[in-house]
Amino acid sequence: MSSQPTPQIRTRRVFYIPGYDPFPPRRYRELYRKESAAQAEVSGYYIALKPQTEGAARYGWHIDATIEGQTVETDFTVLTWSDIVQDSMERGIGGTYFVLLRTAWIYIASGALFRLMRLRKGPVIAALYPVGFLLVQLILSVIAGAATIWLGKAYLVPWLGQFGDAASGIAGVVVFVGILKWFKAQDGKFFAYYLMLDYAYSAQSSGANPPELEARMAEFVEEVVKALKSDVDEVLVVGHSSGAHLGVSILADVVRTKGVPETGPALSFLTLGQVVPMVSFLPEAHRLRADLAFLSKRKELSWVDVTAPGDGCAFALCDPVSVSGVAPDGKRWPLVISAAFTQTLSPERWRALRWRFFRLHFQYLCAFDRPGDYDYFQITAGPHSLGARFADRQPSPSRIETPASRYTSVAV
Repeated sequence: MSSQPTPQIRTRRVFYIPGYDPFPPRRYRELYRKESAAQAEVSGYYIALKPQTEGAARYGWHIDATIEGQTVETDFTVLTWSDIVQDSMERGIGGTYFVLLRTAWIYIASGALFRLMRLRKGPVIAALYPVGFLLVQLILSVIAGAATIWLGKAYLVPWLGQFGDAASGIAGVVVFVGILKWFKAQDGKFFAYYLMLDYAYSAQSSGANPPELEARMAEFVEEVVKALKSDVDEVLVVGHSSGAHLGVSILADVVRTKGVPETGPALSFLTLGQVVPMVSFLPEAHRLRADLAFLSKRKELSWVDVTAPGDGCAFALCDPVSVSGVAPDGKRWPLVISAAFTQTLSPERWRALRWRFFRLHFQYLCAFDRPGDYDYFQITAGPHSLGARFADRQPSPSRIETPASRYTSVAV
């Protein structure tokens, strides 16, 4: 674990990095408020949210907690990139089908798709779902349009001649387009367009970060560095879903280029429901692979990776450094552990959530009615640093560490 001292935490800064999410950050405040209250009731501690200090650079909130008889104050900041996500989602129907073909080609031609399937089939199926469902939508639209044209020719042409023939063609096109638009309007239920654009965004440069994202990440680096120079006991960076691989590069830049004060706060990194291989297995992900290798051997921080086999959208218990084929000599991180949904959720709760795949992907940020040693709210608002909390924790025995990526080159 980290070589830093692990005194009791009284003050903390938390930086939360969301995944590919177009919604404003206040949804995370409401989720934290609701779920922290539920967890506090189950676990018997006190936690309350207050507005953040006026003039704060980004959206966040203040947390007052009393856990294990200790009072802790936490300032929680969401490192937002939802505006970048929104811009990337401004594609029409035709544009979405174009990126479908491009993304499928990148993953298939590079061999990444087949190597990812060797790790976990769940997240690969989740990635194939939008491709399959969008193709189903297209096929249904084509069939409906063709049927409309056939019916028109059968019943209108005998009455109206060439005008009926033209009307049949127009009606077929209207039906074809109308069905596609209806499916797109219902995507809040199906998530096909959303997921397709999510995977397309990471794959558009074959694993390299787009320039606008790199610029935003540089801003995040400066905010973490500033926090490390402040008078708090711990700086905790949390990366969820695709926010996990952003966190890897952000913290690698913090340590590599800015340095971590020896007498400053404990630096901690928590990755939740990570999908790192979806990017690190791509040919141009040199930067991410280099950052994984660099961060995995640093003593300046503690890094804990939490997933659960019940989360079909994450690469559960896959060590993101090792499976990417870049584990260096002297590797220390991450500590890979399971949130064990089938044990930390009651049978009734598990049955209610088991087939709600997207909801389960956010369970790491929610309350457990049978909590184990993973408790999101004690980690983000409790009296122990991340390193101290898991100092004696052994990694999951069922973790996957076998290198599986075809591409292992790193940035110079």
